[in-house]
Amino acid sequence: MLPRVGDSLSFLYADVVRIVQDDTGVCAETTSADGEVTRVYLPTSALSCILLGPGTSITQPALATFARHGTTVVCTGSGGVRCYSATTPDSLTTRWLEHQVHQWSDPERRLAVARQMYLMRFEVQVPASSTLHQLRGMEGQRMKALYKLLAQQHRVGRFRRAYDPASWDDQDPVNLALSSANTCLYGIVHAALVALGCSPALGFVHQGAQHAFVYDIADLYKAELTVPLAFSLHDSPQPEGEARRRFRERLRLFKLLPRIVSDVQSLLAPGEADPLPDGKAVDMVNLWDPATGSVPAGVNYATQADSE
Repeated sequence: MLPRVGDSLSFLYADVVRIVQDDTGVCAETTSADGEVTRVYLPTSALSCILLGPGTSITQPALATFARHGTTVVCTGSGGVRCYSATTPDSLTTRWLEHQVHQWSDPERRLAVARQMYLMRFEVQVPASSTLHQLRGMEGQRMKALYKLLAQQHRVGRFRRAYDPASWDDQDPVNLALSSANTCLYGIVHAALVALGCSPALGFVHQGAQHAFVYDIADLYKAELTVPLAFSLHDSPQPEGEARRRFRERLRLFKLLPRIVSDVQSLLAPGEADPLPDGKAVDMVNLWDPATGSVPAGVNYATQADSE
């Protein structure tokens, strides 16, 4: 039995390696100047997400193994910052995608999900009449207050959140650490959403990007995970690498993957008391019928058509 996404390891970042499949499994290879090859085998069946940084190559058999085990492969920039592309496992149920489309396609239901996200983030009930514009304003005020509080605690001085890839090296350590930790968080959230069969592109607050829903769900945990971590690294000489290492250590206590699965299911299907396990594959594809709903596939309906 393969582990469920909620029980899997969080993520692995790799760069300047060659990932190959051999007779034993998938391994990461490095070659020294004198030709000595070092191999480290990867726990593919228990790994939720692997982030491939610059200088990394991967063979087709290794990529196929990751796909069979449901491991999301994300291509990132240097240090795991910026996500360029990601894989999608094939054998997934569409149940949670259908719930997502149902909630997303209606403006009132979509706004209700956005309000629930705000409640989950800040544990503050918002009026039912609140618009999305008002929610954005309240969210901005609370994050600004959090930045100010953490800046005072760590004696950082005046802080302003900035993300400028064109002037990356000119940013302060807090912004560098926050961007690096957020990218790792995005990778984990993306892996969980793909394992559930959801669309990363159909966001409820964010829109216009292929990772809009990833940003929505990741925002639920930034105030607890990445933002305090980034401010604690305000004087670090290597804030990006240190942020990734400390972020991984915190995940062991935070148990992020099970929480993501539970939160996504409660947002998309709040009326279901006992949702299906995450990442549950389907044995048989069904057919859609506008009158009766779902009908079995793999059935020859020619005789029924003749009788009608």
